[in-house]
Amino acid sequence: MTDLLKTNSPSWTSASAILFDLDGVLTPTATVHERAWQELFEGYLASQPGVTGYRESDYFDHIDGKPRFDGVRDFLASRNIVLAEGPTDDDPANTTVQGLGNRKNRIFNDIVSSGVEPFEGSVRFLEAALERGLKIAVVSSSRNAPAVLKAAGLNGHFPVVVDGVVAAAEGLPGKPSPATYDYAAQLLDLPTEECVVVEDAVSGVQAGHSGQFHSVIGVDRGAGRQTLLDAGATMVVNDLEELL
Repeated sequence: MTDLLKTNSPSWTSASAILFDLDGVLTPTATVHERAWQELFEGYLASQPGVTGYRESDYFDHIDGKPRFDGVRDFLASRNIVLAEGPTDDDPANTTVQGLGNRKNRIFNDIVSSGVEPFEGSVRFLEAALERGLKIAVVSSSRNAPAVLKAAGLNGHFPVVVDGVVAAAEGLPGKPSPATYDYAAQLLDLPTEECVVVEDAVSGVQAGHSGQFHSVIGVDRGAGRQTLLDAGATMVVNDLEELL
């Protein structure tokens, strides 16, 4: 770790656990999510005359880091569109909040089915944390976290995975609430003050900042360094290997 990071923020090595977001932090699947959302909404908005089309900034402004159906609702709200909710298992062909969310999920799974290559720097940081005896967990809004971890060859590393399925089962609000991170710390049997949150999304950084965590490491994969700092990141890096 550089002298600057040592001076301006607590060292991650003084913590007891690292709580990793998944997409964009451990794996480059954030870009896959972004691509899937774009395909979904470009197709949907094509049938909505007079409505502003999908823009690249929409992903970071309304969707990134949020549970899937919250992302659907918030994007639609940005276009003043209100749809019926539909059942959780609604057909992806249906134009409901749940249907659109499930359609996005189908697009995402089609893309990742060929495998996922994790970020090399993140894997090295993960290995360093394990070598130091730190506990680790994945905290992801995605309902696909176990499948992504398996596709990336990382599923054997994480005894605790709190994803969208777990959050729904436990009644936990999604990010920017800190509830899913709090729950991961609880499963690791650690106080939140001993856990570092690692996030690339504004909503995830906000979740870590609003909780009582050791520190929040922001990874800039496109959201912007200052944006992540403004959201509450203790520090921001371009790659987790910078912390070794």
